[in-house]
Amino acid sequence: MCCFPTYTAAVKYSNLQDISNITPYNDKDKSKKGQVEEMFDNIAPQYDFLNHFLSLGIDKLWRKRAVKMIAATKARVILDVATGTGDLAVALAKLQPEKIIGYDLSELMLSVGRDKVKQKGLEKIISMQKGDSENMPFDNNTFDAVTVAFGVRNFENTQRGIDEMYRVLKPGGTLLVLEFSKPKFFPVKQVFYFYFHFILPVVGRFFSKDKRAYSYLPESVASFPEGTAFLAMLAQAGFKNRECRTLSFGISSIYTGQKP
Repeated sequence: MCCFPTYTAAVKYSNLQDISNITPYNDKDKSKKGQVEEMFDNIAPQYDFLNHFLSLGIDKLWRKRAVKMIAATKARVILDVATGTGDLAVALAKLQPEKIIGYDLSELMLSVGRDKVKQKGLEKIISMQKGDSENMPFDNNTFDAVTVAFGVRNFENTQRGIDEMYRVLKPGGTLLVLEFSKPKFFPVKQVFYFYFHFILPVVGRFFSKDKRAYSYLPESVASFPEGTAFLAMLAQAGFKNRECRTLSFGISSIYTGQKP
């Protein structure tokens, strides 16, 4: 794993790119939110296997880096948004916080996550809850840290989701977003493009039996407002001390911000 130097965003941007039109099934009668829920319900049984297999296990290293960064905040109450099957929530439990809530739109992904939590004996620390990340049921100023791993791309309204995470954070709390990015340098850029667009969709389709899920992934990554554009969205929500750290030669990035 490689990490490049940190960079920060300019103070405020407007009219930033919205990726709400990038949807899994291109179903005009169903919202992006509804399509994302359907997609993850479809692939839930194979999700963990494919996640680790298709990333060659590197995703585990990225989560370890995220956990290390949250450890430095000494967070006691953590919300893991778009938790999926709970991989990051389970990893964060090693920090022995008082409470972690894994929050996700897909009930079937959460079901897999609940089994995982039970198998690891973490029921007293981790609870899994279904809901919309852009309209959360939590009170203002509830959490010491909010994390999202590979989920922001799936928000129907990216800025609204960021604003909502800001709302539920306590003053002084930290947001951490782990997300795919696009490598910029030869030969990683070329290898990444070929793998993401030609290998990953075929393998993902074969194992998941979902024709669109692993084609949607590279499409959503390609359209995601990464780097300074995403940091500007954090600024628009009100976050301070915004930073982006690129990992594995730019294949993914960790974004952080603090609520004043």
